Amino acid sequence: MSAPSLRPLIVCADDYAISPGVARGIRELAEAGRISATGAMTSMPHWPEAAASLKPLAGRVALGLHLTLTDQKPLGPMPKLAPEGCLPRIQSLARAAQTGSLPKDEIAAELARQLDAFESRFGRPPDFIDGHQHAHQLPGVRDLVLEACAGRLAAHGAWVRDCWNGPLSLARRLSLEGATIALLGLGLHRTARRKNVLANRGFAGIYPFGEKTLPSMLKRMLAGAGARPMLMVHPGHPDAELAAVDPWVGPREGEWAYLIGDAFPRDLAALGFRIAQGAPFPS
Repeated sequence: MSAPSLRPLIVCADDYAISPGVARGIRELAEAGRISATGAMTSMPHWPEAAASLKPLAGRVALGLHLTLTDQKPLGPMPKLAPEGCLPRIQSLARAAQTGSLPKDEIAAELARQLDAFESRFGRPPDFIDGHQHAHQLPGVRDLVLEACAGRLAAHGAWVRDCWNGPLSLARRLSLEGATIALLGLGLHRTARRKNVLANRGFAGIYPFGEKTLPSMLKRMLAGAGARPMLMVHPGHPDAELAAVDPWVGPREGEWAYLIGDAFPRDLAALGFRIAQGAPFPS
């Protein structure tokens, strides 16, 4: 199958700036043309220097905000959500979202701060918003994210990550976690369409870390891909800074090695895909 006939796949690397090693690995993939986008954690201590190194790659990959509302320190005071200066675990955040007890004013202020931190380094808004541990699609949070896309970021044409998959795709989800994330995304999916916020259509990348690997699961993950499919990846070079803030350490190097090697584009082509480059979405 010739390159023009291959379907573009948005390959999005999460967690840029969570640590120096992860940031370096993602930049290497961007330089090699092996990813389409990366979401930045602008609340992390390594963001200023990581942003400076990423700036030359603007235009080659989409640069987004990886909204961080779990586990890490917020950029500003959040006395209700982070009373001791550290954001809650995703399970606690999800429970509060489902019971309608999220402090939306605090989250709105933190979203604005993280957007400001992005814009202060790049001089422009992010190309998209998604969420660390998919927190952007939780009830209460998703409304704020979509309001930002439809308002503050509208002139830039920002898009949002949509984790919803239809019933047939849900039947092929690789884990209970994957199905749960997809089902939680239904509200964002519907609201984004109603507000005319651009989003991917089709989402993959969740698999049982430690039990499976990205190359072994790629075919199954991309089966029945949507109209504008996205593959989420978590590559990078593990370091002490990563181990101190995140439990997912070992699988990152394996993903990076697969993505940078010759097998990844060859495997994609065999499945009828190519890595989307430049602006992931047609105007």
